[in-house]
Amino acid sequence: MTSLAHQLKRLALPQNDSNLLSRRVVASVLFDPKDAASMDRSTFYALGCTGLEELMGIDPAFSEFQETLFSQASLTLERSVQTKEVNKKLDKSISLFLTRLSPYFLLKPALKCIEWLIHRFHIHLFNQDSLIACVLPYHETKVFVRVIQLLKIEDPTHKWHWLHGLQKPGVPLARGTLLTHCYKDLGFMDFICSLVTDSVKAYSGFVRDGNCPQLRVIFSFYASTIVSALDAVEKITNSIIAKLLPFVQLGLKSNLLDYVAATYMIVCQMAVKVVMEAQLVDSLTVQLCKCLRRTPQLSREGLSCIIILLQNQKEGVVGPKAFGYLCAIPTLVSTLHCIATVHDISPLLRYLLPHLIHSVMAQDDEQQNESLSDSAGLLQSVFQDLQLSSNLENTAAKLLLEEYVSCSSELPSDRISALNQKIQSTVRQFESRYPCALDVALENHAKNVSSDHEKCVLHQFISLTMSCGKYQILPDSDTSLILSLNHPLPSVRNMAVDYLKEILTSEHNGFDEAFLKDALLERIKDDVPEIVLSALKALQLHMDLMDAEETVSCLISLLHRIKPSADWLVYTIQPEQTSSEEVNECLPVCVILGEFLQKMSSGINAEREQGLLLLSLLRLFITALKCPDSAFKDEPWWNPEKMDANTCCYLHLMFRLFDVVISGASQGPLAPCFKSLMQPLLQVHLNEPITLFKFLSLLWGYNSNLGDQLDCRVSAILQTQALYVGKALLCSQPIKTLNVLASGSSPVVPSLLMCLCSGVCEVRRAAIALLHSLSGVVSSPYYPLVENLLKSSEEIIADPSYLSQALSKVYEEGLILKDKKKKLASIEQLLQCVQLPCCPAYTCKTLLRALQDIHGEPILAVLLPAVERLLEQCAPDSCTFLPDEAHLLQLLLSKFSEASAPILVKDPRCLEVFIRALGTSAKPYPTMPSFQIIALEQITKPFFTALGDEKIQQKIISVLFDLLVGNKNPACAQTINSVFKVIAVDAELVANELMPVDKQKVTATVQQTRRSKMQTRKTQESSGVVPEENVVSWPRVTLILELLQHKKKLRRAQCLVPALFNLLSRCQEPASAEQENLEYTKQLILSCLLNVCQKLSPDGGPISKDVLEEDKFNVELVVQCVRISDMPQTHHNALLLLGALAGVFPEKVLHNIMPIFTFMGSNIMRLDDTYSFQVINKTVQAVIPALIKANEGGSAQSEGHMETVVSHIVHVFVDALPHVPEHRRLPILSQLMNTLGPSRFLWVLMLLLFKQHATQTSVSATGAEKEAVVERDQEFWISVCCEFEIKEQLTSMIRILQYLMTLPQDREEAPEKKRTRGRSAVKKEETVSDVIFNVEAHSGKDLRHFKFLSVSFMAQLLGSDRFVGKVADCEDLTESTLQALQQNLLEEVLRYIHAVARCVEDNADKPTAKFWRALLSKSYDILDKVNALLPMDSFIMVMRGLMGNQLASVRRKAMELLNNKLQQRTQWVEEQITVLLELIGVLLKIVGRSHGQVTAPEEEELAINRQTALYSLKLLCRNFGSAHQEAFVPVLKKAVELVANKDEEKNVMGSALLCVAEVTSTLKALAIPQLHSLMPAVLDTLKERKDLLNNEIYLLSAVTALQRVSETLPHFISPYLEDTISQIACLTLLAKRLTSCPQLSVRLSSLSATLATKVPPRVLIPTITKCYCTMVDAQQNRLGPLMIILKEHITRMEKDQLNNHQSELTSFFLSALDFRTQHCQGDLKKTGEIEGYVIDCLLVMVMKLSEVTFRPLFFKLFDWSKMDGASKNRLLTYYRLADSIANKLKGLFVLFAGQLVKPISELLHQLNISHTEKPFFDSDDEEEEDSDDDDEDNVAKSSLLLQHVLDCLHKIFLYDTQRFLSKERADALLGPLVDQLENMLGGDEIYKTHITKHLVPCIAQFAVAMGDDSQWKVLNYQILLKTRHSSPKVRFSALVMLLELASKLRENYMVLLPETIPFLAELMEDECEEVEQQVQKVIHEMETILGEPLQSYF
Repeated sequence: MTSLAHQLKRLALPQNDSNLLSRRVVASVLFDPKDAASMDRSTFYALGCTGLEELMGIDPAFSEFQETLFSQASLTLERSVQTKEVNKKLDKSISLFLTRLSPYFLLKPALKCIEWLIHRFHIHLFNQDSLIACVLPYHETKVFVRVIQLLKIEDPTHKWHWLHGLQKPGVPLARGTLLTHCYKDLGFMDFICSLVTDSVKAYSGFVRDGNCPQLRVIFSFYASTIVSALDAVEKITNSIIAKLLPFVQLGLKSNLLDYVAATYMIVCQMAVKVVMEAQLVDSLTVQLCKCLRRTPQLSREGLSCIIILLQNQKEGVVGPKAFGYLCAIPTLVSTLHCIATVHDISPLLRYLLPHLIHSVMAQDDEQQNESLSDSAGLLQSVFQDLQLSSNLENTAAKLLLEEYVSCSSELPSDRISALNQKIQSTVRQFESRYPCALDVALENHAKNVSSDHEKCVLHQFISLTMSCGKYQILPDSDTSLILSLNHPLPSVRNMAVDYLKEILTSEHNGFDEAFLKDALLERIKDDVPEIVLSALKALQLHMDLMDAEETVSCLISLLHRIKPSADWLVYTIQPEQTSSEEVNECLPVCVILGEFLQKMSSGINAEREQGLLLLSLLRLFITALKCPDSAFKDEPWWNPEKMDANTCCYLHLMFRLFDVVISGASQGPLAPCFKSLMQPLLQVHLNEPITLFKFLSLLWGYNSNLGDQLDCRVSAILQTQALYVGKALLCSQPIKTLNVLASGSSPVVPSLLMCLCSGVCEVRRAAIALLHSLSGVVSSPYYPLVENLLKSSEEIIADPSYLSQALSKVYEEGLILKDKKKKLASIEQLLQCVQLPCCPAYTCKTLLRALQDIHGEPILAVLLPAVERLLEQCAPDSCTFLPDEAHLLQLLLSKFSEASAPILVKDPRCLEVFIRALGTSAKPYPTMPSFQIIALEQITKPFFTALGDEKIQQKIISVLFDLLVGNKNPACAQTINSVFKVIAVDAELVANELMPVDKQKVTATVQQTRRSKMQTRKTQESSGVVPEENVVSWPRVTLILELLQHKKKLRRAQCLVPALFNLLSRCQEPASAEQENLEYTKQLILSCLLNVCQKLSPDGGPISKDVLEEDKFNVELVVQCVRISDMPQTHHNALLLLGALAGVFPEKVLHNIMPIFTFMGSNIMRLDDTYSFQVINKTVQAVIPALIKANEGGSAQSEGHMETVVSHIVHVFVDALPHVPEHRRLPILSQLMNTLGPSRFLWVLMLLLFKQHATQTSVSATGAEKEAVVERDQEFWISVCCEFEIKEQLTSMIRILQYLMTLPQDREEAPEKKRTRGRSAVKKEETVSDVIFNVEAHSGKDLRHFKFLSVSFMAQLLGSDRFVGKVADCEDLTESTLQALQQNLLEEVLRYIHAVARCVEDNADKPTAKFWRALLSKSYDILDKVNALLPMDSFIMVMRGLMGNQLASVRRKAMELLNNKLQQRTQWVEEQITVLLELIGVLLKIVGRSHGQVTAPEEEELAINRQTALYSLKLLCRNFGSAHQEAFVPVLKKAVELVANKDEEKNVMGSALLCVAEVTSTLKALAIPQLHSLMPAVLDTLKERKDLLNNEIYLLSAVTALQRVSETLPHFISPYLEDTISQIACLTLLAKRLTSCPQLSVRLSSLSATLATKVPPRVLIPTITKCYCTMVDAQQNRLGPLMIILKEHITRMEKDQLNNHQSELTSFFLSALDFRTQHCQGDLKKTGEIEGYVIDCLLVMVMKLSEVTFRPLFFKLFDWSKMDGASKNRLLTYYRLADSIANKLKGLFVLFAGQLVKPISELLHQLNISHTEKPFFDSDDEEEEDSDDDDEDNVAKSSLLLQHVLDCLHKIFLYDTQRFLSKERADALLGPLVDQLENMLGGDEIYKTHITKHLVPCIAQFAVAMGDDSQWKVLNYQILLKTRHSSPKVRFSALVMLLELASKLRENYMVLLPETIPFLAELMEDECEEVEQQVQKVIHEMETILGEPLQSYF
């Protein structure tokens, strides 16, 4: 761009922007610019007003803009042409509005308002700054970008050019960009700050209590932007501060809390970022303090701001002025206290305290007023509530002292006491909080005191403090206590310490504890020994006061200064040594040190001192320690478990001494000293080697002692150290000693083996090293063992568990190799140690764990004494076990294993010990199981099997059972249960336990059992006393049976059977039952028997006789058990057993089958629990297959018997069904059928269910309930059937139909047959049929109900969704199988239908006729449903056969089925179509079959069949006609024949017509040859009015046929077109009268539309012209429908067609429009109606014409109306037409209306009867003779013409946008129009209508269209003149006209008001009351319209 262009652009004004004049693109926020260009101003104005109203709903303050920016006047305001002042005022208003709008900018109403301002006032060009200020807070939103995109900021020099980069991409303004621009462009920073001040100013009137919610957005934006910008800028320059300061000051002075808070944030950021000038800091602080007073709500924020300011600026720059404002803040201290919890407040206190202290001290008496008390109170609050930092407290103390000294020096002596009194409380309060600070200040000040006056002042100040005692002058010195303690002379210091002692012994008032403590510690650090000793004595007096840690630290440092040697220290502590000076010096130190060492939690560099003390004490202790009883030292094992307390205590001390000495000797600076202690320890206490190694052995193994009698834990480190000490000592021993140490009686080797079990690797390594030292002792019994272990030393060191493997290996080798006996001996020697009573239990325990893998008879034999000994300790009254003893006994009992089991057989003592262990229920410790349980757990399957001897096994089992009976411990019972479950037991052993006491053998057979039972009974009867030995212990038996429930490993289970049946028989004895309830026992016995059966026959098959004889199973006993018992669980168990027996011994069960199922039906099936359900299922599954299997392959008689039995079983289930819980019924029946075989027995079940309903359920139900019961039962039956496969359901239905066929017609037929059967076979067996429905046992009604229910159900089933779904999902059945079943079912159905049809004929005259008809109907229903399931090919063939049936009803049924299929199906295979098309011939035969003489009912039925056949042909044609047209030509011929035959029955003819319609539309061209016969026939049928009205369907069929033919062959019906149109017109009129047939109108409309759209114009237009000519004279009513057809036709015509036929149409319309003139016979209403049809039709053509083609037509019509000699009626027609065209064309009509002005003006004059006396329409134009009628018609026509003229003018004025109404035209029309107010044409009512409906709207719109106030005045005046008319009606109408005019012109009417007022005033006194009232109304309405009061003018 050139420089010139730049200059021109800068000079350019927004109003010169070319876009303002362009409407192609319009700036918009809400709309696309192109869319916005298409919207007019009023739309935007409405949008803006809507937005403003919504905003006013949110904030009423916006209402002030309603009359400015959003007023009606703003619509016409164009600012580009306004003056500077106007624009300035407008800018101010816009700026205020945008500022107010900013908080609501993101709301939709705000955007609507901005949209209006952009559109109308172009604020995006003229008010860019205000607009950006409004939207800038939302710079990160998309709406902000949308606004920025409207701005013209392309010029690089533009102020907002930096936002230009956002316009194209349309992305929001990044915050970083905004901040960068803010600190780089200070003008923009100023803009942001000014934005806030402007907003505050705009909302100044809306502030409430310092808050203005609308400004929160602005303040947030202001604070976040300025603070972030200051943070982002690298260096804040003076210019930035200068820019911000004015706004900061404004913010601090504001009363808006948010503004103040934002300002605080900015001040803080400035303070942090830059160091400001002192004056500025002072000024800011003062302003902040002032602001705090004004806004106490922000006291915390304000004080925080001051703290940050003082913290980051130079100290001392703030003057005293701010202090005064700070003190005036009431909440200063409390707020600072809150801030201090989070932040450091010392910067503020550093400023505040000096001023505050000075103000308190410096006030004299005159100032001693409120301000003094306020300052003093404030200072006390600061000291009390605020925590001063260390520096600050020192500063405060110094200030207090210095200010006091300064004031005291200036004041006279009499004033000092007042000062002291004034500040004493303050000083003491400070001292209580910060005593150290005050002491430091006093001490420092005392050093600089020189004059006596200064000393005096200092002492006066000290006297003010609480701890003034330390500053008292000592009696023997002239110095104070604190100074004396720090005096340079030792004597003075010593004297001060002595004084301290005196103070400590007396009450020390005036001294604080801290001072005394510090003074003592300081003197202990003195260099002079006497002072230190004295201080130590004082310390002893004051022990409780001292802090332990500090004191010890001080004393240790004293020891460091003394530096004694180790020997010296030992020497000093020994009591026999004489005291020396050094000893006297150190002894108190050591004593005190010992006391304080006990208090120390952790030593601080005290190791050396402690060591020195310990060494000396240890040596003394070792020497002084004495053994209380040395007898234990001679024992082979030192066993702490058996030692007394003194000995244990001695050994405990020995352990600890050994630990201390060994630990000290191993490391550290004092190691040599500790080593020197080892010798006296060994010499004094362990002087013999044997004794020493016994001690070491005890130490090596003691850590495994759980009892810990010595109360000493031996760590792994100590253990390892002891082992290495032992190794060192062992190496120095002679061979003789080594032999003793390695002997069998020595504890050394066992103790070392214990160490090898340790979990610590180093312990094992040390033990192995020690064993190496013993490896050379060959004479030791442990030599082979040690040798083997040393070979595996690496493995043992690596793995602690390897020792047990190594020992096990040694033992196994010793067993296998005979020459390795020594190895066994070494193991046995270890075991001998274990069983020794003197060996500690924990040693035995550890050794046994190492030997855990070694088992065997010898092992158990060696350990048996130990087991006995420990079990003897388990006496019930005194069971005292050590923890190790308990673990030992557990390990000993574990030696009862599979390997050692045979010894129980060999050694009775061993068995006795084991049984005793089983009976030992002691449990010494809660964490361990009882010994009983441990012993029980040893009885494993291998252990029990290894016993071998059945007697021993029997004994152990017996013991187990006895334990179970007598034991109350649930854990023990559970263990016994687990043991018994695991071991493999012979069933005979258990059987022996189950038999009575005297019976040791199992009875062989059931007969023997019975015999013995009889003998027992006889004995009981004779003696009367039951023998004790023969009694069954039922609790014991019950427990054994419970164990057997889950026993799997049971050998020879059949041995249990006799014993169990024996028990079962005893249970059922009356005596047993009386004694106790044995139901539970019965259940257990039955369950055990079931388990035995399942064990012997897992597959449920028969059992061999060798295994178990059939006689041993007493089935009758089980059945008896079922019958006798009342318990459901007993029933369940018995039934399950019977089910199992049915598979094993079917014959025995089948003899009892019916009692079983009868019982189930009456009892168990009624229970509602899952277990009962399972029992039923299992019983059914077990018993019934056995029954069926037993009869399979037998004779027909046995098969029949079986089926009868099964039927009885099913009958039981059905009878029980009502009592079965509902949700159980279906599963029970489903299971029953699945077991029986549904294909074989489902039909039996269903028929029995039907019988039950027919004979029981329905009988009990009442009439209202019967239907619900039937519906419910049928739903259930369907559910039952659908549980099975489709094949089984179809088979069952076939069997049901076959069974129904066997039943007699009625009950009367049955007895005869029965008698016949009775003669031939008297004892004939019962059959399945008899079981299902015995005809003799039921009534005829029951039989009929049964039959009907069966058939109804089959129909229901076949139609049910579930059945159909199963057929659809039937994939497993082959198509052929399913088809065969369906075919069979269809045959049976047809056979049954035939039988029922015969019964219908036979019973036609009987009362049962209705039943048989209903049954036949249901049978047909079944047929329908079966057909629906048939494959299509089969279906077609079957239907073809049925159509040839003799019965007409059958033929009709077949056709109906075919029709249904044709309607439902859409997909067809070609082969099926071929077969279906072959049916055409069959159907045509039915259609055309001629019958001879037939009755009327037969004739009617045949007619229905013919209609059905025609319908079938129609459907066939609809489905297949388009692809096979030739096949349907005969159908059309036949149908046309029927239509042409006038004698044909009308319903048949109707069906034929519909068939014709379908076939014709399908055949298309092939139907042309039939048209010459068809069309005349159809048209003739339509002419038969009588027939048509009698049969509406026939009429509809004819119209439908005509419509389809016309639609299909529109080009071939021209010969018949005229008749067709004539019939349509006629029938249309008929349809309006026939309200009962609404379809006729629809069909006729469709036919009319078909003709209008399908027939070409060259054919249709001439035809319509002919029809018009025919109808116009005689059939005028038909012209309406005719015009409708033409109208539709013209609507669909193309433009070219219309152009081609325009002249023809014009001629037609000119002729038709002349209808009023030529054919009006006085009926104006009818004429108007027909004329309306013609005009509507013409309008359609007009709307399709262009301006070029319409203009000549319009003028032609105008000329036609004005033609010379033409009737005036044409004018009426023409102006009606013109009115209609104007209504359609709207604004376009104005283009053609120019030439109408003059004629209309004249016409108005002629029609105004007040101006002319001659009527416009006179009688000369009419042909009627009656003059009165003529006059009335003429007046009516004149009135009608006037209405059309006025309406036409109204529309011209209404749609005038082209300034049509020029002055000349207005002048031409004004007078005639206003004169119409006087036109009384037609009477009062018509006059009133003319005025209100036509004239008033016309003149009002006329005024609007004029748009010129000069012309308005003329018009208004002319109307006003009419108010002076003589007629009150005219005056009234003139008033109405004035009101309408005012409402149209609104505020523009104000210029006309002055001349209107006088006329209105006259009318207010009008003689006519109505006029007077109307005047009042007009005035009132005008006031409302104009918004001004008018009453004052009258």
